[in-house]
Amino acid sequence: MIAEFRLPDLGEGLTEAEVVQWLVSPGDPVALNQTLAEVETAKAVVELPSPYEGTVSTLHAEAGETVAVGAPLIAFDVEGGDATATAPEQPATAEAEEKAQPNLVGYGAAPTASGRPARRARRGGAARPADTAVLEAAPHDATPSLSSETVVERPRSTPPVRAHAKRLGVDLVLIAAEVGDRLITRADVDAYAARVGAAPVMAPPSTTAASASAVPDSPAGLGARDRETRIPIRGVRKHTAAAMVQSAFTAPHVTVFHTVDVTATMDLVASLREDRRLAEHRIGPLAVVAKAVCMALPRTPGLNSRWDEQAGEIVEHGYVDLGIAAATDRGLIVPHIREAQSLTLTQLADAIGALASTARSGKTSPAELAGGTFSISNIGVFGVDAGTPILPPGQSGILAVGAVRRQPWEYRGEIALRQLMTLSLSFDHRLVDGAEGARFLKDVADVLEEPGRAMLFS
Repeated sequence: MIAEFRLPDLGEGLTEAEVVQWLVSPGDPVALNQTLAEVETAKAVVELPSPYEGTVSTLHAEAGETVAVGAPLIAFDVEGGDATATAPEQPATAEAEEKAQPNLVGYGAAPTASGRPARRARRGGAARPADTAVLEAAPHDATPSLSSETVVERPRSTPPVRAHAKRLGVDLVLIAAEVGDRLITRADVDAYAARVGAAPVMAPPSTTAASASAVPDSPAGLGARDRETRIPIRGVRKHTAAAMVQSAFTAPHVTVFHTVDVTATMDLVASLREDRRLAEHRIGPLAVVAKAVCMALPRTPGLNSRWDEQAGEIVEHGYVDLGIAAATDRGLIVPHIREAQSLTLTQLADAIGALASTARSGKTSPAELAGGTFSISNIGVFGVDAGTPILPPGQSGILAVGAVRRQPWEYRGEIALRQLMTLSLSFDHRLVDGAEGARFLKDVADVLEEPGRAMLFS
């Protein structure tokens, strides 16, 4: 019979996803929980496992197309039943549904083994039409000879790199034959595409493309396409824009600033980095700030709360799920450190490093982005001193950490060169008034100015 698989709900509040690339084609046999495709939501790139065992019948969406949650994504030809019946038309009990999709929880199957996951194998066969020109142009010694029975390992790469290769019409197998058994990077794809003269096989629709021939070249010799680029608003950037607009127009923002002498904190960080026992932990100023925030929040519970408009209540959190804003190639995301208030300084440093590494690789899961009670944005890494950060929806406070600079400063009655940092706190004025915001900043500053004294209260 024909069974349809509809795009599942991949996270809280997500209504659509973009198909990055298909890993199967019509006519391919698939096993239960075999990865079918990679889709990009507003929060992360997610691999979709197959809920059926059978043969791929139809792909209802092309790579690069946006699909709504609940819309048909792929159809399978599975054994048994009427060949003309579809899964949505058949009444199914909860027991039958569970039987049809064993181990399929949420948007993926539960892991069956620990350690590094094995790379998926894929069947070789005739090249896709989009890859024919690339295969013909490739060096003969780099072109694998694949029969219909050959099984090869899937090349090692990240989802964004695979999507980039797909857009250029480049087969990663050919690149893997040249670079060997290592992670294929975007630079590898670009270098290979430039060498063989590959051109994008898919281009986003653009109104300028249709009218480019009607627009005369500029005096500098540039056509309309060279003067203007149109980028579709989707994925993380679309979600971030909607969230920021919602936050800006629903929560009354107030921002206060405080410049802090962090010389003692920087001396502490330097001494910790010289300690061989802590060589495996990269403890930086951000980790100390995160620890100071966790220590200061209990004295200002309004900053660790949310405004529940529907219930007409203020919800105070007895824990700190600390968000750390991360700038990635896909846009700004804010993954969270769960129960941050219970972590030591070294544990916080390790958690921040892990979040940043996962975010840069595009592997942050929707679960890591959901929730959060308070956030930190480290704008100092861009050389910026201060700003007015916008609250993540559902949170009442966010702290921007500025760059550390050596400047003249009054110290013990004299002028001396000290290391200074500016803290910028934005908060929801419905939950926090100016006095509370100022007290929180002073509490954080006290820890940063004299981190040793913080041991008396931690």
